[in-house]
Amino acid sequence: MSLDITWSQILLRLLLAFTAGTLIGFNRSAHGHEAGLRTTILVTLTACVAMIQVNLLLGLTGKAPNSFIQLDLMRLPLGILTGVGFIGGGAILHKKDIVVGVTTAATLWFSTVIGLCFGAVRSSSVWPRSVLWQSSCGPSASWSTFCRRTTTGC
Repeated sequence: MSLDITWSQILLRLLLAFTAGTLIGFNRSAHGHEAGLRTTILVTLTACVAMIQVNLLLGLTGKAPNSFIQLDLMRLPLGILTGVGFIGGGAILHKKDIVVGVTTAATLWFSTVIGLCFGAVRSSSVWPRSVLWQSSCGPSASWSTFCRRTTTGC
């Protein structure tokens, strides 16, 4: 596999991440849940861009003979997963005997993983996971239902 990434490959990765984020977010927005369409698209695209950056820097991995610094590129995606996990932990609330926000946290974390996979050219393993997530969250609402719930309309 070549370390050179073309602009068309970058655009394809971003479009695939955008599509996956849209599919995940549309379902949540249509049902009126937090972390809907815009949030999942943003999380998925951000993770994809970060992983593309890691791929662009792969040729620089390691330690130069005259340097004491070693470049560890996998810290970036691991830091992103940790940060989103922390944000997801903040979305989980305990009210009396009810715990809310677990699915929101899982959606954010899953969207991050999907974005990282698309950024790392793992699209063959991403689509089955996206479809599985979509089916586990229940049937999607129709487009007209989504339009009625948005404040700006379609």
